[in-house]
Amino acid sequence: QVQLVESGGGLVQTGGSLRLSCAASGRTFVSYAWAWFRPAPGKEREFVAVISTSGRNVYYADYSDSVKGRFTISRDNVKSTVYLQLNSLKPEDTAVYYCNAVDYYSRRPVFDYWGQGTQVTVSS
Repeated sequence: QVQLVESGGGLVQTGGSLRLSCAASGRTFVSYAWAWFRPAPGKEREFVAVISTSGRNVYYADYSDSVKGRFTISRDNVKSTVYLQLNSLKPEDTAVYYCNAVDYYSRRPVFDYWGQGTQVTVSS
């Protein structure tokens, strides 16, 4: 079973930055696209960003409080780690952030389990 270990969260002020990491055990990391998720009203988790297996293609959620332009997803296939750089943080970004392997186009999680997540708290 691939283990998912998120880290890097913390407490920051509005406008601050954080870099989240998701380390995945096992040799299958390079075979998957990876995505970040966070809880949302009425949803267990909503999609935030996805990166393809090669890292050349990325896509960000396009909802009213868009993360595009503020968040950057990246991956290191040698370290089996996917990152989410959070810039210009807003209080609305406060959440526990999770990662999972996904189908790049549907964003559907590959694994039916989640890690412990990493808490991001943005103070106003």
